[in-house]
Amino acid sequence: MFSVDAPREIISQSEEAYVSAFRYTTTEVVKDEKNGFKVTPKSVDMTFKTDRIVPKTGVMLVGLGGNNGSTVYAGILANREKMSWHTKEGEQSANWFGSVTQASTVRLGTTPAGEEIFLPMKDMMPMVNPSELVVGGWDINSMNLGDAMARAGVLEYDLQRKLQPELEKIVPLPSIYYPDFIASNQEDRANHVIPGQIACWEHVEHIRNDIRQFKEKNGLEKVMILWTANTERFCEVTAGVHDSKSNLMQAIRDGHFEVSPSTVFAVASILEGCSYINGSPQNTIVPGVIELAREHGVFVGGDDFKSGQTKMKSVLVDFLVSAGLKPESIVSYNHLGNNDGKNLAEAKQFRSKEISKSNVVDDMINSNKILYPQGLEEKPDHCVVIKYVPYVGDSKRAMDEYTSSIFMGGKNTIAMHNTCEDSLLAAPIIVDLIILTELCERIWFKTKEMEEFGRMNPVLSVLSYLLKAPMVNKGAPVVNALFRQRAAIINLFRACRGLPLENDMYLEHKMDLATKRSVSPPSI
Repeated sequence: MFSVDAPREIISQSEEAYVSAFRYTTTEVVKDEKNGFKVTPKSVDMTFKTDRIVPKTGVMLVGLGGNNGSTVYAGILANREKMSWHTKEGEQSANWFGSVTQASTVRLGTTPAGEEIFLPMKDMMPMVNPSELVVGGWDINSMNLGDAMARAGVLEYDLQRKLQPELEKIVPLPSIYYPDFIASNQEDRANHVIPGQIACWEHVEHIRNDIRQFKEKNGLEKVMILWTANTERFCEVTAGVHDSKSNLMQAIRDGHFEVSPSTVFAVASILEGCSYINGSPQNTIVPGVIELAREHGVFVGGDDFKSGQTKMKSVLVDFLVSAGLKPESIVSYNHLGNNDGKNLAEAKQFRSKEISKSNVVDDMINSNKILYPQGLEEKPDHCVVIKYVPYVGDSKRAMDEYTSSIFMGGKNTIAMHNTCEDSLLAAPIIVDLIILTELCERIWFKTKEMEEFGRMNPVLSVLSYLLKAPMVNKGAPVVNALFRQRAAIINLFRACRGLPLENDMYLEHKMDLATKRSVSPPSI
């Protein structure tokens, strides 16, 4: 960790909390017919308070017995026990590679001699140690996690052999199963379900009781709920059903056929005071869920883990548009052989995934009216294809072609092949989502107009770096550009610790800032 040398009116630190004064500056732009735009710098004086005491935290995964769920559990156990295992490449050891909180570094500042100092992101703020997370959850299949791990075929055999004795003791809780929302080819796995095939209040109470028992049994202070189960079809968001908390809860009581299992889980979680994250592409977090989360002071976040192809797309399109090159065609092809791929083989479930993958370029297109004068009306041709090929298992293949218009009518084509170990990329993202959500529950802010500290708004958009189709609060812009998303996390942490926001100006190396001398401006 580190300490901040600043006056007490700027930052204070106790065993209980970090408290920092912060001036948030923005630039307000108003369209002016005469002069184009009127630009006004704005600022808000704020105080951040971050509770330093990290609670004993658990996570309940919906889809615990799937590839992602079993890999998360196995990874946490392997890291907790500091396991090593043999492969044909040699001995491997447990790590958190792929986790932005655990395996990436951030720039803290520079020494007087100009040396840049970086430290692990996890040392910026008091975070849950992922190896100490207590994991439980639900699944529509009764297989124990040891056998589920073997079925998934994600981890090396020698590691599976070492984990098996512990994992075979773990059997997921029964889950809810509404056949209309997931592919018909999943029916043979649904042997471990709570009775009832449409939404009902009994399901809400059953899930709430499961959460309470899990929390009590493990002596937990806090529980997070995360959906990593099958992709559902989109529900048809309907006025009088999904548009308010009261309508939504009444619709569940009435057994409305357009209330999805993931939305039922979200409602139950929020009523138990647990933040809820949607890791699949369906539209779980309807307006009624957001209103309910605001009322109960918890967070919701989504949608869809961003692990491979989409993460690359958010980097590459940002690069092309920022360089003044005009993407005209983006074609993304995937094939995979895990159960996710099998479920996506049906049209309604594929449509959910297609939507989450397709919208990732929108904000970058809208940012450049030179290349795209009509904005999204002339967005690139964007085609997404997903095929189920059982042989490749969890080793997803992603092939992309980006064709752009360049100088003087020329064309540039970039083709990319990406082999993604799907669950090994997703598991650290799941861990990051849990860690960041829990941390945000301990971050409070106050302005001069506020009598007491408050939390951020209920849709936790700071999670955008980890999600394909990031949800934001009403009226907020959606940012998909990857490094802008990461900068938002880092700068929030810096503000909480009383540090200036990071920038890349490096004026101390471009100008003699410490030299006291007068220089006349050049004559004109």
